[in-house]
Amino acid sequence: MHILRVTGKILLQFFWIIIKDLTSVISKALKDVPVLRDLLPIKTKEPIYYRRKKGLECLAPLFMSVEETPEPIPVKVKGEIPKWLRGNLLRNGPGKFEFGNDKYNHWFDGMALMHQFKIEDGNVTYMSKFLRSESYRTNSANNRIMVSEFGTVAMPDPCKNIFERFVSRFEIPKATDNGNVNFARYKGDYYATTETNFIHKVNPDTLDTMEKVDWSKFVAVNGATAHPHYDPDGTTYNMGNSYGKNGTMYNIIAVPLQKSDDEETLQEARVVCSITPVDHMKPSYYHSFGMSENYIIFVEQPLKINVLKILTSSLSGKSVSCAMDWMPELNTIIHVANKHTGEMCPFKYYAKAFSTFHQINAFEDNGFIVLDLCCLVDGNVFNQITLQNMCQTGEALDEVYNTLPKSFPRRFVLPLNINSDTPIDQNLNTLTYSSAGIFRKADGKIWCESEELHDDNLLDEGGLEFPQINYAKYNTRKYKYFYGCGINNIFVDSLIKMDVETKKFKIWKEESYYPSEPIFVPSPNSVDEDDGIILSVVVSPNQNKSSLLLVLDAKTFTEIGRAEVAVRIPFGFHGVFAER
Repeated sequence: MHILRVTGKILLQFFWIIIKDLTSVISKALKDVPVLRDLLPIKTKEPIYYRRKKGLECLAPLFMSVEETPEPIPVKVKGEIPKWLRGNLLRNGPGKFEFGNDKYNHWFDGMALMHQFKIEDGNVTYMSKFLRSESYRTNSANNRIMVSEFGTVAMPDPCKNIFERFVSRFEIPKATDNGNVNFARYKGDYYATTETNFIHKVNPDTLDTMEKVDWSKFVAVNGATAHPHYDPDGTTYNMGNSYGKNGTMYNIIAVPLQKSDDEETLQEARVVCSITPVDHMKPSYYHSFGMSENYIIFVEQPLKINVLKILTSSLSGKSVSCAMDWMPELNTIIHVANKHTGEMCPFKYYAKAFSTFHQINAFEDNGFIVLDLCCLVDGNVFNQITLQNMCQTGEALDEVYNTLPKSFPRRFVLPLNINSDTPIDQNLNTLTYSSAGIFRKADGKIWCESEELHDDNLLDEGGLEFPQINYAKYNTRKYKYFYGCGINNIFVDSLIKMDVETKKFKIWKEESYYPSEPIFVPSPNSVDEDDGIILSVVVSPNQNKSSLLLVLDAKTFTEIGRAEVAVRIPFGFHGVFAER
């Protein structure tokens, strides 16, 4: 009887799939028959145009597979590389976009390719290696996509029989270990990271893939961000979700610096505190979080993850990216927790719907937390940055860019001392250098109005993303400058130095060159906040232009040197400078 019941359930699911597919066919037919379409009108959402640019350069070569360069090669240095600069610039991002005849759908899906620029005595070498993740090795061995990624669902193995392929549709999808987003540092070691529960220890000198580490073996989380924060005492803070009988929780994690031996990884990691989502079955997506001297600041944005859709993705044949729902009718909620005690602030902060990927900085001042973020008014981004869209040409490329939401820097001011005597409907912000608003409402909610951290000239550069600061000296402190990328094509095409006090900026830009996230490295014995250099890997779709490591004087924001590479480098995500 048990076998019959199981078989019956499978058959019901099978008929459900057939009905679903048949419904899809009928729906498509209705669209193609004018009379029926008029009887059953189909609503189509009109695109929102954020820009009206024309004639954008095609960037398809920057999103195509390359071969690794496993041995260091010399590069051609023009200008000067400071003699005091000594270390490895490590970069991470997708570098392989197909296996056999199977192609990935989304920019986030490509196999992790790690890059290293080794800098010493004014000389530079370059090398790259694919992360030997289980995903990479399995796909390579079978010459097809065997592991699902963010925007691509792996099809059932054709070597299985029909019944095995059918049953595989009911399996919960396995998390990928394709760590293609960033490098994070835990206990002095470097790890290639993504946003699942798997990270890989990497040798920063050889780029060899070492130990695979599972977060869930050390602490109750099912993943962590690729953007941790670091305290001066060496503690690393991060955030990760947990999924249990009580639903989803957001967890703040602390990993101490102390290390007993070289084999140690995430031992003694602990959950500092857990934050309850507004909706347990639809938690918010987050890519980073804020940290001040004493607090963790988490932005719960109305970009929601539909957990049920993820659990049934194998059955529906849809990727994780399809489980992202932008819900602008909801508010953005900001949570604050004491990172030392784990105690949550007794109130939350509310704002109109916005989306964010990267925080800039956060600091405390006179009873307030100042939180700076790169913000988008529309969170419908994931399904627009597919590889198909990124590789468009002509008018189609212009259409993708002009309808892509743009990111701009904003400042929020969050008061820490609110009680029953706090005035209602009065701006509580007493910081003279910020025009951000904060209001206590009669219903008890604390409402935020942000301040734009830019003037109108930034509109002409398409906004700003990939923000960085002088992290070593100004993270969690009041600061004046941050650095980022302007976005005047389907992706970034300039480097920007922003002054948060004057809201003016300096810019580096060169035709047909597309820079990466700017990394600030302070000069030895530096005094001024911007006393240092900016490192950025710059690539071009033009085969006559070399990829290069660009070195800018951070103060003047002018070029002092570049190191040209003889191999093609695809566009990546994030990186770090590992000093030696």
